[in-house]
Amino acid sequence: MAEPNKPPYTGMNTLHWNESNIDNYYEFPAGFAGSKFFYELKENGKIVASSCKKCGKIELPPKAFCVDCFDTEIEYIEVDLPGYVYTYSISFYDLDGSKLEKPIIWALIAFDEVEGGIIHRLGEVDPEDIYIGMDVVPEFRPKEDRTGSILDIKYFKPAL
Repeated sequence: MAEPNKPPYTGMNTLHWNESNIDNYYEFPAGFAGSKFFYELKENGKIVASSCKKCGKIELPPKAFCVDCFDTEIEYIEVDLPGYVYTYSISFYDLDGSKLEKPIIWALIAFDEVEGGIIHRLGEVDPEDIYIGMDVVPEFRPKEDRTGSILDIKYFKPAL
């Protein structure tokens, strides 16, 4: 396994089975493109996409090869901000069906000239003020609190 805080990053989860009270730890590799994405989030507070040198396709999440022309000559580029709300959903209830004190707002964040996007929370905005096409920017956790996870972005907030 790689040194801590060095690529390749891995996704890690602990599951708790209520029936048996057994904690199960597992991890999975993020792969080269995923590792680059998480490394840039953690170390530089940047969102990177893959850009095919042959056909020019830009994808987020980044890929290790172009899904259009299958070329492996890929570079990783920072996406231009702001992104925008492509679509969103407002959740008024928790996973257990309990009414939330404050609703959770989920959105697909897209970026100009980039295929794909990021599904993440919206913050610093009231549900009634959200609209499709709203410009948003990421709010990153302080560098010392980042772990190389999508949660290094606390949420996306309206661009000023």
